[in-house]
Formats: sequence, C-alpha cells, structure tokens
Amino acid sequence: MRAFRGLILSAAVAASVSLYGQQLATLPSPVPVRFAVIGDMGTGKAAQYEVGALMQKSRGTFPFDFVITLGDNIYGGNSAKDYRNKFELPYKTMLDSGVLFYASLGNHDSPTQRDYKAFNMGGRQYYTYTKGRTQFFALDSSYMSPEQLSWLVKELQASDADWKVCYFHHPLYSSGASHGSAVELRLVLEPILIKYGVQVVFAGHEHFYERLKPQHGISYFIAGGAGQLRKGDLKTNTGLTALGYDRDRSFMIVAIVDDTLTFETLSRTGQRVDAGVIARHAGQR
Repeated sequence: MRAFRGLILSAAVAASVSLYGQQLATLPSPVPVRFAVIGDMGTGKAAQYEVGALMQKSRGTFPFDFVITLGDNIYGGNSAKDYRNKFELPYKTMLDSGVLFYASLGNHDSPTQRDYKAFNMGGRQYYTYTKGRTQFFALDSSYMSPEQLSWLVKELQASDADWKVCYFHHPLYSSGASHGSAVELRLVLEPILIKYGVQVVFAGHEHFYERLKPQHGISYFIAGGAGQLRKGDLKTNTGLTALGYDRDRSFMIVAIVDDTLTFETLSRTGQRVDAGVIARHAGQR
C-alpha cells in the first residue's frame, strides 16, 4: 500500500509532493474533496461485503467522507430486508462513521429508492450538490426526459464550480461485450456536457472497471464492478480503452484539490488496478 499512500498524499498536500510521496511539502494545500465510487453493487453476496470492508480499511489512509453510487444499488427486491442485506450491512461501518452515500438510479432500481433516506436523493430522481469547489450532478440515465435535460442545462449554466462531475448508470462510451456504448443517450447528453465544461463522468452498468481515453476533453470512467462481475467481458479492439479490469470486483477513490483530480482503483483483494491524475485546464470551469 506504499504507492497508494503516496498517491493520495499528492492530492492532499502542496504541489511539491511527488506522486509517490518521496518528498514532503512544508505548506498544506486547501482541504481536498475526497470520495469513493461504486456501481452495480447491491447483490448482498460475499463479494460485495468484501469490497465494503476494503473501502472502510482504505479510509485509514484516505479518509473519504462520501460515496457516489452509479446505479443498480439494490438487486432483486425493494423490501426493508433488501435494503438491510444489500446496503446497510455491507457498508455498516462507514455509515456508522458518518460517511454519506449519494445515489443515482440504475435500470434494476426502483424509483422509490429516491425516498430512501440513506441514499440522500431527497425524493428526486436527479439532483445536484456541491462539495468545496466541486459540483456533482447525479442523473437518471434510464429516463433521460426532456425535463431532466432542461434541468441539467439550467444547473450547469448557473454553476460557478471549478470542477463539474456527472454520474449516472449507462456509459456513453464502453468496451463491454454485453452492453457497449449507450449511443442514443450520448447523442442527447454529451453535447450538453461538452458545452458547459463537465470534466469528469462516472458510469456503471458494465460489471467491470474501464478508464476510457478522453473524449472531447472529458474523462470517462466505468466503475460497475463493486458487487457484480462479468469476467472477461472487456473487448480489446474498440480503441476506447485507456485501461480496463474485468477479473475481480473493484471500487474507486478520488481526491480533488485545486486544479488536480487524483484517482485510484482497487480490486476486492486490495490490488491497485489503476491510478492517475487529471489536471483542470486554465480557464476550464
């Protein structure tokens, strides 16, 4: 975990710190926005619990205080027992520690999840909130209505955040053999993301991890392997993939401070799958 600690340190201290923490800065930077990313997690099976335990363990070196979910939060039912076994118990230690979960809905989710208090959706199928100088936009990609698109345009126009992050279930770009890119959704949504300066997009639906090559200046990630897995589902001939991982469950941790976003992806066993830094360009807002 030495490289992991150093990578997180680079997002939490001044710019003089090297990527692997080999130098120490003397002056701290502004407090980073730290969060985790999970998708397609709500199975209630052992692998989900194991990912949840590793997420909690990672807070010892990377103290994130909220989690964004990319849909398919609860598979196979919508009873109190389902919420307990497929969300409350797998993430109990984090919830007890005050970690907040901000959900988006997937195609296997009931719209009534918007009223589940622990998902912090406030009765809305799509919503926005701000952490520091970063604004998050949680969308419902299963029902991308004209009303939702109009709302998104209005919110993006009004935003003065340095970083704009969107997340939803269906990936606009994907190398998945089972689903692939949501092209129709991309045609209506991506022009808005480009026009209003969204820098980063997270999606699920595909049960693996994929970091896409930047598209039109936007960094796209798929993180749909926190509970489900389609082993070997990543195609290698799409030309879209910067890095992919479909051998085990995984989750992401992200830090944003000033003009830098630092990310790391960990497997269920703690293997570092991917890591990197995204810089916000001058004038990009």
